[in-house]
Amino acid sequence: MLWGTGLTTNRAQHQLRAEFDQVLRHPAIPPPGKPLVVHFREGQPIAIIRIPRIGLDMVVVQGTSGADLQNGPGHYAGTAYPWDPRGRVGIAGHRTTYLHPFWSIDELHRGDLIELQTRFGTFDYRVTGSRTVLPTATWVLTQTRAPTLVLTTCTPRFSASRRLIVFAART
Repeated sequence: MLWGTGLTTNRAQHQLRAEFDQVLRHPAIPPPGKPLVVHFREGQPIAIIRIPRIGLDMVVVQGTSGADLQNGPGHYAGTAYPWDPRGRVGIAGHRTTYLHPFWSIDELHRGDLIELQTRFGTFDYRVTGSRTVLPTATWVLTQTRAPTLVLTTCTPRFSASRRLIVFAART
């Protein structure tokens, strides 16, 4: 069953990548000095996440519902976007199913690159640390003054008893 979930995600990622490639062909330049306000519908592609250390290159969708995460990593509603000048971007991903995008995030080290490519530019983050918390630890999504990123996934593998959180700061 775990293997079969990847078929659905692979198909979704292929479609999302084609859709997002169209968006990237027409980059948007935000007006200088004005806040950029963009609204996304659930499941819409918002970025491509690349993490060279673990070979991850997937489309990130808006939302973290079960249906959203079947399509790939999901952006937590209410958290910052990569192009925001401040705030924490939150992205969740499966660790053991649906192509398991965050299977190896426990292998990330301080200083490792996490890249988020969007229609408003590419934003680089460097890992600053990680932590295991209870699923109720919603403080990990608390907004920050500086532009930061958190990746969340279940841990240990094949269990949802805890969450592995990777913290990163934009460079």
